[in-house]
Amino acid sequence: MVTVAASKVLGLVRDRLLAHTFTPDQTAVFFAAFRLPDLMFQLLIFGAVSVAFIPVFTDILQKSEGEAFGFAADILNVVLIGFTAVSIAVFFLVQPLTNLIVPGFTMDQKVATAGLTQIILFGQILLVIGSFFTGVSQSFQRFIIPALASVFYNAGIILGILFLAPVWGLSGPAYGVVLGAAMHGLAQIPLVTSLGFRYKFSFNIFSSGIREVWGMMSIRTVGVAVEQINETVGIILASLISSASVTFLTFAQHLHTVPIGLFGATLAQAALPVLARAKAKGETEAFKGTLLTTMHQILFLALPAVAILIVLRIPAVRLVFGASQFNWEATVLTGRTLAFLSIGLAAQSVVLLLARSFYALKDTKTPVLISISTVLLNIILSVFFVRILHLEVWSLGLSYSIATITSVPLFIGALNGKLGGFNLKNLCLPAIKMVVAAGISAVALYIPIKLLDQLVFDTTKTVNLLLLTGIASFFGLSVYLFLVWMMKVRELETFGNFIKKIYRAKFKVESKEIIQEAGKV
Repeated sequence: MVTVAASKVLGLVRDRLLAHTFTPDQTAVFFAAFRLPDLMFQLLIFGAVSVAFIPVFTDILQKSEGEAFGFAADILNVVLIGFTAVSIAVFFLVQPLTNLIVPGFTMDQKVATAGLTQIILFGQILLVIGSFFTGVSQSFQRFIIPALASVFYNAGIILGILFLAPVWGLSGPAYGVVLGAAMHGLAQIPLVTSLGFRYKFSFNIFSSGIREVWGMMSIRTVGVAVEQINETVGIILASLISSASVTFLTFAQHLHTVPIGLFGATLAQAALPVLARAKAKGETEAFKGTLLTTMHQILFLALPAVAILIVLRIPAVRLVFGASQFNWEATVLTGRTLAFLSIGLAAQSVVLLLARSFYALKDTKTPVLISISTVLLNIILSVFFVRILHLEVWSLGLSYSIATITSVPLFIGALNGKLGGFNLKNLCLPAIKMVVAAGISAVALYIPIKLLDQLVFDTTKTVNLLLLTGIASFFGLSVYLFLVWMMKVRELETFGNFIKKIYRAKFKVESKEIIQEAGKV
């Protein structure tokens, strides 16, 4: 979680530098250039192979380490060659594809978007290798190095903005993507090598492991395709509102995904190998226990983030993106979009875990069907809001939240039938308590932010704005922690014990160093 936090912070630094260096219209071109390469990557690699790869690799690993690493090499070779072939095709067809993705852009913006897309494609090919290294590491429950690799990825883009943008303009951060992707893979080589992975040029495409992966991918790919259509429709509609709206939507999404990445993605990804192992051993009760515990831990951490981002949306946007070329209108529109996206933040964090629970059960069909239904709902609402009601970009955040919240009971209902039923009290009561506490803490946040803003701080200065946000957040979090303590929410004790263990471990290390030093004397 700490390493992911570092990556997310660097991601926000990257966005701040973009907002400082380029106008919202120019930044929109850079973000739009990511759509095609990211669609390909999510469709062929992250959303399909990595999700199918970890459970199958874990199963084979229980039988034979050598066979498991041979399987990993086979998958890497097949997918890398396939992804490269698709990338070459997209490289030559990039202009007409760009016209479809950003119909609201001017012709000059479309040409610039196509050129940046061609550069970023090379980075995505390199990212394929790093993503497979991540899958291998996480199968061994090693999470720190893969998370640090994401830090290097964002660092590469930042270097591109700082040192290449003054010379090459928007092409600078695009070349930074290529550099970051290379660093992402190189950073993981020592770990996967120490775990036993050795690359070999093999294509055993008819092995039972690969056939199982293809079977899982065939269904999962449909789900990822639907999700990527969802993302693409968002970009299309935002470009029709205005080119700058692509930037407002993307910036809001990046802020909104910080707590999701910290609390939802990290805990869900950490739970996947544990759930897969429980499934492999036939331990249904252990599976349900891990699922419910992890879900409540995610809610415990995500719900106060919902309150903070909704109430402190404008200060948050000003602190992160408040550069010279990002004016007040841009701040307000980004803040509103962030607030509406944040309504569904906790639900989106939980969905990451619920979907992975099905992957651990080797059921990719059910989450795909749920995903299709919720994506269709989101697209219908988005088109209605933007094209019929002519609402601003914030309406895309609202439709996304409505669809995400709708998916949670669908996932839980399906899991309830698959696992023989949950204890409703254990499932719902902790969540209800935390939702109530987060709602009250949101009100508690609003009071000091208004009082201090009007009576004490001149928030035109960054230092004062930082102090105001910090004081209000501390007050709101204190109220939240007090309420969950009063309501005896178990997750507070769980994280309290975890912090104590870290402190005790640190104390023991320090004591040992002191004793050793004293011995030398």
